[in-house]
Amino acid sequence: MRRSRQDRLGDLFSYIFLAVTFLFFAWPLLWLLSLALRTRKEVFLGVSRFIPKAPTLENFATILSSDKFAGYLWNALILSTSSAIGCLVVALPAAYAFSRFPFRGKGPWMMVLLAFQMISPLVIMVPLYRYMAAIGLTDSHFGAAMVYIALAVPMVTWILKGFVDGIPRSLDEAALIDGCSHFAVFWRIILPLSTPGIASAFIITVIAGWSQFLVPFLLISKESLMPIGVGIFQYAGTQNDSSIQLLAAACLVSVVPAIVAFLSLQRLILGAMTAGAVKG
Repeated sequence: MRRSRQDRLGDLFSYIFLAVTFLFFAWPLLWLLSLALRTRKEVFLGVSRFIPKAPTLENFATILSSDKFAGYLWNALILSTSSAIGCLVVALPAAYAFSRFPFRGKGPWMMVLLAFQMISPLVIMVPLYRYMAAIGLTDSHFGAAMVYIALAVPMVTWILKGFVDGIPRSLDEAALIDGCSHFAVFWRIILPLSTPGIASAFIITVIAGWSQFLVPFLLISKESLMPIGVGIFQYAGTQNDSSIQLLAAACLVSVVPAIVAFLSLQRLILGAMTAGAVKG
């Protein structure tokens, strides 16, 4: 009985901790929603109440009906999905090689790959811009997507390696005995059995690309090519204080897809992040 009571108290404190953590991270979003539901007059008067006096969806209608913001959303979708596909093209063979092929220094190379993931774009932004400008890849989705891919490949390689490690090597050996090449083993066995990991890595990369700001801000100056994050930033710099409600609505529109995708697919994403963690 005493143990059961301790368990209930532990559960209670766990729920309290989770509730406090949720409020800590959700509070800014709730205030953003409050601003997005206000009229221009209420924002202009500087009313600080949390619940708007006359809530309205007009700000969302204005944003969603704007060709400019629709273009920002489309650009963000193009950059995030194309970079995710390109990242898988590079990371899948790398994960297969690290998992299956013995070669000198494999452990240190994996650590080097992880170290690249720790490099912030802020550190290399000046040489990165000069290099991309020298080869003519500024103001293009292709150039920005290449940088997205370079930033995401280390993490995705580690994620996919965990899934490939979980596939029995006996399947590879049986296929090689039957006359398959290593490429055939990769294409016919590893890829089909790694489908959950591939889907998880794709989703994670799309979400990361959707929320990317620094790279497109650095490389893209044409408004017609800007993704939603940079577009909102540029729009905010050209407007006055009375447009705060529109900016809040635009920010929510840009954030909601990533939140919905994560909440809907959180088990798949967490499975990818922990793949291979308990492999014996």
